[in-house]
Amino acid sequence: MQFKTSVLLVLIILSPLNLVPTRGEDSKALSKASLTLPPEDLQWWREARFGMFVHWGVYAIPGRGEWVMWNERIPFREYSKLADRFNPRKFDASRWAAIAKSAGMKYMVVTTKHHDGFCLFDSEVSNFTSTKTAARRDFIAEYVKAARQAGLGVGFYYSPLDWRFPGFFFPDLYRENAEAMKQQTYDQIRELMSRYGKIDILWYDGGEDDWLGFGGIEYRDGKWQSRDTKWPQEKRYSGKPLWEPEKLNGMVRQLQPKIIINDRSGWKGDFSTPEMKVGEMNRERPWETCYTLAGSWGWTPGNPPLSLRESIHLLSKVVCRDGNLLLNVGPDPEGEIEAGQVERLQEIGQWLGKYGECIYKTRGGPFQPTASFGSTYSQERVYLHILDWPENTLILPGIPHKIISSTNLTGKEAQVSQTGGSIKVTVSVQDRQSMITIVKLVLDAPVDVYPSK
Repeated sequence: MQFKTSVLLVLIILSPLNLVPTRGEDSKALSKASLTLPPEDLQWWREARFGMFVHWGVYAIPGRGEWVMWNERIPFREYSKLADRFNPRKFDASRWAAIAKSAGMKYMVVTTKHHDGFCLFDSEVSNFTSTKTAARRDFIAEYVKAARQAGLGVGFYYSPLDWRFPGFFFPDLYRENAEAMKQQTYDQIRELMSRYGKIDILWYDGGEDDWLGFGGIEYRDGKWQSRDTKWPQEKRYSGKPLWEPEKLNGMVRQLQPKIIINDRSGWKGDFSTPEMKVGEMNRERPWETCYTLAGSWGWTPGNPPLSLRESIHLLSKVVCRDGNLLLNVGPDPEGEIEAGQVERLQEIGQWLGKYGECIYKTRGGPFQPTASFGSTYSQERVYLHILDWPENTLILPGIPHKIISSTNLTGKEAQVSQTGGSIKVTVSVQDRQSMITIVKLVLDAPVDVYPSK
């Protein structure tokens, strides 16, 4: 995931890398027509609303997050020894899938390779994989099988970024090495897209050209200088482009025509990915907030998870703004998700078992959300998500539909009155759920407008 801002002047001694050959099939002409999926092919994903993100790899052994190699400047020759210890005896992909289902999640996205280069799958172009080191297992194959059997959407996270390649840090100085990193990406994406059957989601991370040199190293004005990690236009990466994302994703589309692709490869993708924040209301551009359940992506022992109230508020705020939530867990070195996180996920699932109609198969709106309120709708049903009650009565703008019934899903009663210019909603204190109050309105016709305020 995103790195912590710092001035980066990197001189890392790396062990020799396996350079991969250029493959003729990558040079074949690929269609440059629009790569974006039509809306109907994203419909299942938008209706799902809630998925599980899993960050797992050899970085689970030190237990200091997935950026431990980078943050602690561990030379690769030392870091690579973790693979000789990575043999998770308790890993059970079916257990992961069962936990996701118990949480009410509809799809999963699992790290196939993070920035450290370690692959959880069998790759012909790398020896730094779970199949060629201590575990001798293709964890991705096991995950795919389990997710499918559980009826969950199957997603792959993949990072083109690879800290083992000097060409990543200095793409102009070590161009051949940077090209080798690119070739590895094309080869491994081809492997992932062609060996595991139908894949539903491809979630890139760190593949844009602006990531080259980490936004921290660039040769300008006769010397190496740091670039701003926020990449304003005047400080964007100005070297020779590397990734050719349209070509890469053209290959993906040939192999997996209906796969949903995110926006972190240098191409706009099918959906946007705000990280650790709730996205803005946007019904035109599909989006998904990725967020950690326990404060870190890779396993960090003992981190407390979000409270149930925080979790439900997060999910509500995302869906009321018409987005999806991808909630992350980081299993431990043995492949187990911490008991406290499992308990919280199951509690979320229990809540969704009661009130999921206000989340699944809904769209954000028709009312514009605030910090304490949001709404979702499906056909003629509107769900008011009241997170906090700053006043005794909630006043909403009028809509061109008649309210024919109202129900307090999370309590006993709700008083709803409608005039030409407003809607007033009152729920007694004893009928307000402390976590969130959901009031269901049934209109005389499907929602077809969108109040601006």
